[in-house]
Amino acid sequence: MPVAMTAPLLRMSATLAAGLLALALTGCATRAINVLPRPVDPTEFAAWGCDRIDDELDAVQQRAAEVAYDVDARVGNNVVALGIGATIFWPAMLAMQPDGPEADELARLKGRDEALRAASRAKGCPPARPELPPSRAAALPVGVGDWLVYEQRSGKTGPAIESALLLTALRRDELEFRVQRGGAAAWRQDPAGNVISAPPGALVWHHLLRRDLVLGQVLAGELAVVGDDVVRARIRGQVVAVGPQSLAGRTFDVAVIDLFGDALRGDESTRLDGALVVDRASGVLLRLDLRCAMPEFRLMRRLQRVERSAP
Repeated sequence: MPVAMTAPLLRMSATLAAGLLALALTGCATRAINVLPRPVDPTEFAAWGCDRIDDELDAVQQRAAEVAYDVDARVGNNVVALGIGATIFWPAMLAMQPDGPEADELARLKGRDEALRAASRAKGCPPARPELPPSRAAALPVGVGDWLVYEQRSGKTGPAIESALLLTALRRDELEFRVQRGGAAAWRQDPAGNVISAPPGALVWHHLLRRDLVLGQVLAGELAVVGDDVVRARIRGQVVAVGPQSLAGRTFDVAVIDLFGDALRGDESTRLDGALVVDRASGVLLRLDLRCAMPEFRLMRRLQRVERSAP
């Protein structure tokens, strides 16, 4: 695949949020660290319009969620398991026990979040609509009504199977697809490309991708089969190439990520490696190659074409 080379939602329910806060205020309270905001002057955003403020709030919330994932992976609070989306409930950070650079970054993000919200109130901005603003949607290489048609094989020698996803909604915190023509099952992913939900049996990746992927960036996450609690894979990745590429009649801003890790089935473990290629603007999957002794993680999936749905 020719690629231009350069140098080698905590949208948590009130119940879950309250549970996290209660956890922090009980037995874990003596260990938890409250993240205090680093003050930011709201006048910094006085010249910004409401749409720009909303876009920056999206970016702040997404970055805070990513830091929450990193803390969770390191200290094992199981906050991710309770359900983190793209919108952070800041009091729940009491349960995250951040320290060092992570605490500093959360303090900066929390201060910026509060200043942006103060600027929004001062301007009388209406609540942000969940739909992606038309200007941002128009800048993406795919749009609502597009069918993404993939060829999929179980390894290099497996028979080719065609599958398709219909893009049905572009939201600030997710893209939603319908699986297969005439089907009703949904595939949802965040703007970076991490899968939020998918039909049973689908191979998905969680907490692996970040917005604004850059060359050399190191990533970590998980592969899983929806509905199978026994099979999973711990993976790491590195961005090895970035750049524009024409594919399936569209121009994408590509990031190529080398993958390696361990596939697990109960107590059984085996090596896994491969590559993941995504569009940095939308998170849309362009290619997934996995090599592994476990059949669940032996896969080749490639975007073949993009079709417009019938009016």
